[in-house]
Amino acid sequence: MQKNVLLVEDEDRIREIVSDYFKFEGFNIYEVENGRDAMVVFEENKIDLIILDIMIPKLDGWSVCKRIRNVSDVPIIMLTARSEEDDKLMGFELGADDYVTKPFSPKVLVARAKMLLKRAQGTVSETSILNIGCIEINKLSRSVKIDSEIMDLAPKEYDLLIYMIENKGIVLSRENILNKVWGYDYFGELRTVDTHIKKLRKKLKDKSSYIRTIIRAGYIFEVD
Repeated sequence: MQKNVLLVEDEDRIREIVSDYFKFEGFNIYEVENGRDAMVVFEENKIDLIILDIMIPKLDGWSVCKRIRNVSDVPIIMLTARSEEDDKLMGFELGADDYVTKPFSPKVLVARAKMLLKRAQGTVSETSILNIGCIEINKLSRSVKIDSEIMDLAPKEYDLLIYMIENKGIVLSRENILNKVWGYDYFGELRTVDTHIKKLRKKLKDKSSYIRTIIRAGYIFEVD
């Protein structure tokens, strides 16, 4: 299956060169030039690896890395012109998997990306596989199957599904879902939850009944 790479880099020439190398190796590339757009793309698509420049506009690389790590273990390679040891330590403390200093070889960057993706796949253990009803979830690869068919879930849809399954049989209020899935520092509206529930139900198809609406209370995940 083709892997999706999110490339966050505000220098047009570097972004173009890196993108070309990854496309040549068979990757699908999402290109953005600032941190805010990076978060939007990440939340709306299934991203397998992120190449993240630190000095980017609107929302810097440190902040993007921290926000993503709050919800995902997707491999992250920090890309920067700065080589100070403290910067590298900061990146690793925030959860980055690798650190590449400019100037760099695009071929080496691709090789590092492949290595991280291979490592991320890891060895599947029994505890990393979650089965409920007709749904099978591989937590290591963040993949979801229904009746052996792979679902195409955006990161937030995946996180929402996992949270509801791990709390199956419990009525979850919109406030609770928003805080646990989006985080306590998220200032969005409660209808964000309703919108994502609607999208998730659509992708669950005939299994959409697993998610029931409890009037004036919230939602509950139950398997017949």
